[in-house]
Amino acid sequence: MPTHARSLPLSFIPSPPINGFHLGPLDVHFYGLMYVVGIALAIYITRRRWSALGGNPDLVYDIAIWVVPAGIIGGRIYFDLTTPAQIPHVWYGIFAIWSGGLGIWGGIAAGALVGVWRLRKAGVRAGLFANAIAPALLVAQAIGRIGNYFNQELFGKPSGLPWALKISMSARLTQQIPVADLKYSTFQPSFLYELIFDLAWAAILVWLGHHRRIRPWGLFALYVAGYSGYRIFEETIRIDYSQYFLGLRLNLFVAVAMTVVGLIWFAFAQRAPEIPAGTGLGRPPGDGSAGATSNGRATAEHLREIEANSD
Repeated sequence: MPTHARSLPLSFIPSPPINGFHLGPLDVHFYGLMYVVGIALAIYITRRRWSALGGNPDLVYDIAIWVVPAGIIGGRIYFDLTTPAQIPHVWYGIFAIWSGGLGIWGGIAAGALVGVWRLRKAGVRAGLFANAIAPALLVAQAIGRIGNYFNQELFGKPSGLPWALKISMSARLTQQIPVADLKYSTFQPSFLYELIFDLAWAAILVWLGHHRRIRPWGLFALYVAGYSGYRIFEETIRIDYSQYFLGLRLNLFVAVAMTVVGLIWFAFAQRAPEIPAGTGLGRPPGDGSAGATSNGRATAEHLREIEANSD
């Protein structure tokens, strides 16, 4: 008579057989490819949302040209500073983003600063644009988590759950997990948990934007608070290498701090005066700015109002 363990079917998420492919002379990594797909989707979603507000969708391209590189640089700097032991031991290791390693908080901070600068030059209220882009950022992050699967990273504690993720020994060693956990082969797929959360929170933000009066910066503040709140949970189950402070993972403290910041930010944003519909979307068409109002249909009086109310 077979034992109970043997009578159960094999049930876990298998390790990916490869983490990239060759395209002619190019070595394409799925991690980088997923980020490209995620960025493309974020641009597409933001264009639709910004256009629905009455803004010029082409402005999104101008912002993306500046924000995407800034976000990647900021994310890599954050990763290098907070997890130096994870930097590949080659001369270009600090730049090797294709092997994994982008800190989301560093990326968002750098991208937001550059984005606000570009939006102000275009005569656009940054808070309005931030609300448009908030759900799109979550979708991009969700797609990026697929890249973590191919890199066999961002996993949690050992687990025997049916959806546990099988991690190869080489990846276990690369991620520098505790020695006591090396004997296990299946772990919590925290990358998958985050993927699901990101998409669900994006849907909630879209719903709130349609059904509640959310002031400028409100949805973006909820994005910061919601994602950071989720990371509090994630940091309690992850076992990959991390810097520690007071016996806890450094990113746990960052997650708690950013959750509080996001909630306070949302409360202050909701107390701000309501902006008249159609204002703060950009300068008039024909003045050389990328942030013109959509289709150039605004009246002269309305355009003067936009100028008066823009950041």
